[in-house]
Amino acid sequence: MSMGESKPLVLFVCVHNAGRSRMAEAFFRAEAGERYRAASAGTEPAPAPHTEVVAAMEEAGVPIDRGPGRLLNQDLANEAYRVIGMGCNVQEACPAVRLPLEDWELKDPKGKSPKEVAAIRDEIHRRVKELVAGLP
Repeated sequence: MSMGESKPLVLFVCVHNAGRSRMAEAFFRAEAGERYRAASAGTEPAPAPHTEVVAAMEEAGVPIDRGPGRLLNQDLANEAYRVIGMGCNVQEACPAVRLPLEDWELKDPKGKSPKEVAAIRDEIHRRVKELVAGLP
């Protein structure tokens, strides 16, 4: 196990890993520094993040992974110190994966206006800041 892998992992999950979970992962990386690792995953990963999400994160000046979504599996879930859902029913989409899940119940940014996506982005950023502030 490398030094980076020994850091606790915070995992953000949703169905497609193309919007909310990607934004949360990017904000967490920016806010948590070197203390924790962040990842995001989905039960049905999309080939790329939503274009409106990429634009909103560019506007905020926070880089976002533009590659394909990561598949949520039990091994990844087991590795996580904390698992946070974005408001989609991950358990229903993939009942085989058992997660102790905290759900943030956020609106899906897909197909929303830039103003609506920015509001979702800002709410995710606020919650990530609170999460990081409360971590040991």
